[in-house]
Amino acid sequence: MADSDTVTRTAPDTVKILIAGGFGVGKTTMVGSVSEIAPLRTEEPLTAAGLGVDDLDGIEEKTATTVALDFGRITISQDLVLYLFGTPGQQRFWFMWNDLALGALGAVVLIDVRRPESSFAAIDFFERRKIPFVVGVNGFYGDHPYPPEEIRDALALPDHVRVLLCDARERTSSRDVLIALLDQLIAGRQS
Repeated sequence: MADSDTVTRTAPDTVKILIAGGFGVGKTTMVGSVSEIAPLRTEEPLTAAGLGVDDLDGIEEKTATTVALDFGRITISQDLVLYLFGTPGQQRFWFMWNDLALGALGAVVLIDVRRPESSFAAIDFFERRKIPFVVGVNGFYGDHPYPPEEIRDALALPDHVRVLLCDARERTSSRDVLIALLDQLIAGRQS
């Protein structure tokens, strides 16, 4: 084959996205539902050591927790791959968020409307670092008792932050939240 016939292939662009939120909001579930590879999980069983430290109100059925990160991958096209990093939700592991956020272009902040206070720290984290994010309202058991605008008002979110109802267990729903984030990132670069 002549040099002029050689096809030059380049590595795809990669985009680092964080999936963040409070303890038990569905971060591990979202990464797992949408990843094209078997996700890397660092889950460990909840133990007696967490009694009195971990607030299980509303999530009494939870038996494991992420202690470092979750990792998944989605190939959008031949030229674009998303790397998904799920953050740990327990406050004692938040020190890892700074390292996980290095190089991230954006984030999904998952919230559980049964426990909205668990989302405040994640929203504050991304606002302070000026990392663009969308809010995914994870409807446990298909339940979405509040419309997105009511949630936006309750969380005092600016208009440019999208609020989307989702079900982290469903691939299509998780994908749609990620697409909304990508749309927001693209719009931000064009303005």
